[in-house]
Amino acid sequence: MVKGLIAIAAGLAVCAGLGTGIGEGIAASKAVEAVGRNPEAEGKIRTMILGIALSETVAIYGLLVSLILLFVY
Repeated sequence: MVKGLIAIAAGLAVCAGLGTGIGEGIAASKAVEAVGRNPEAEGKIRTMILGIALSETVAIYGLLVSLILLFVY
């Protein structure tokens, strides 16, 4: 019984990657669109891409939590 609940919790923790992936895709598409409209601002827009990379940590934390739930408990 407890193992089943832990598996459900681990699955929900991995779902954090779903929102992260959607958000990163939207942000990347807007960055490419902005560079297409204003190529001179590419340097400033490139810093936004760094923000996309930092938001990836949410998905990694979700994966880490799910692995801890599955293999520690």
